[in-house]
Amino acid sequence: MDELIEKARHGDEVAFRSVYEQTSGRVYALCIRMMKDETRAVEMMQDTFVRVWQNLETYRGESAFTTWLHTIAINACLVALRTQRRRREDGMENEELEAMTVPNSTDPVDRIALERAIAALPDGARTVLLLHDIHGYRIDEIAEMTSTRPGTSKAHLHRARKLLREALSR
Repeated sequence: MDELIEKARHGDEVAFRSVYEQTSGRVYALCIRMMKDETRAVEMMQDTFVRVWQNLETYRGESAFTTWLHTIAINACLVALRTQRRRREDGMENEELEAMTVPNSTDPVDRIALERAIAALPDGARTVLLLHDIHGYRIDEIAEMTSTRPGTSKAHLHRARKLLREALSR
């Protein structure tokens, strides 16, 4: 992978295509969980790879390429979510809010209920939970990716887990 990245840094489009093919699945998985919408997730994934191509020469290799890549994806999603939140605060997208509520059910926890509970988490808590528990990043890496302090990331993770337990116990 390092050789492909180096070739892509020097403008090799075939190498970049290979990098894309090897990493796009994980980027999409991250985007779909953050955006809670397939169309928006595809948009954010495409936006991520456009930004990666435009800024590939700035990748210095100080962290893993996937960490750098996921940071770009997270930032793209967070900007889109902030924009969405501003619109919502202006009274738009009320039906989206209603569609995201976690059902009040005593049925056993299944994958759909878990995904809905994750989708209902606040943005910061959801981001940290996904990066830590799903993608396996350490707290210090998450803090770097999200431009926060490790203590803040730990607090978000604790809050996310607490909210998940509450939502799933209903």
